[in-house]
Amino acid sequence: MNEDLERRFGGLRRLYGDEAYQRLRKACVTVVGLGGVGSWAVEALARSGVAKLILIDLDHVSESNINRQIQATTQTLGLSKAIALQERIRDIHPGCEVVAIEEFVDAGNWPDLLGNGMFSADAGICGVIDACDQVSAKQEMMQWHFGLVAKQNFAPECSLPAMVCVGAAGGKALPTATAVADLSEVTHDPLLASLRSKLRKQEVIGRTGIVGLRCIYSTESVKRPLDQMLGCAPEPNLACHGYGSSVMVTASFGMAAAGEMVRQILRG
Repeated sequence: MNEDLERRFGGLRRLYGDEAYQRLRKACVTVVGLGGVGSWAVEALARSGVAKLILIDLDHVSESNINRQIQATTQTLGLSKAIALQERIRDIHPGCEVVAIEEFVDAGNWPDLLGNGMFSADAGICGVIDACDQVSAKQEMMQWHFGLVAKQNFAPECSLPAMVCVGAAGGKALPTATAVADLSEVTHDPLLASLRSKLRKQEVIGRTGIVGLRCIYSTESVKRPLDQMLGCAPEPNLACHGYGSSVMVTASFGMAAAGEMVRQILRG
């Protein structure tokens, strides 16, 4: 059956105008980390009619994911998170090319995981949403990003992928506290604070001033798990499954990340 994609996504044309709509429809976006934040970002991008999505995560759907991850249902338990989202997108946007990559990002595979397709001449505007919760993986991606920025300063004609970095949604309960700011301005987020410290230590970014990396975070203070506060459990890590999580917050982060990505794509 031939799907009328213009009818599906025509609301975007009415909102943004023809030129911006065509730019968005040609976009290719990679989402790294397909959990409580990344899965919702993927959903929003698919419903925004982008041409291609590259989904990167080695994890599989578990029962503990059901409270916050859009692809997590009884029917998808045990399935690769990337494959579960790939199948979901087929029903939303049949024309979208979806590449599912079952890997975790590390120093040995980034940016090779992206392949050449993302940067081909016909790929359109491209971008990366970092929605993972591992500092080492985030650091690897941001070093790559700022390396490209440095190259562009010497060769302005080079295409620079849009980049959005997401902080920790674990231990947060207020979706209305979600914020978007430069990495240098982020507060109340231990994950992004750790990333910022490491990048400054390695002189990837300066110690003062705007660094040019848009981040999604919450201005709400982290709520420690009750059992940890009572001394019945060890200090949790920064992930949602460590601190506890709410879909209202993780989905808000994901939507904010997708919204910032679309803003950058349309800005060109």
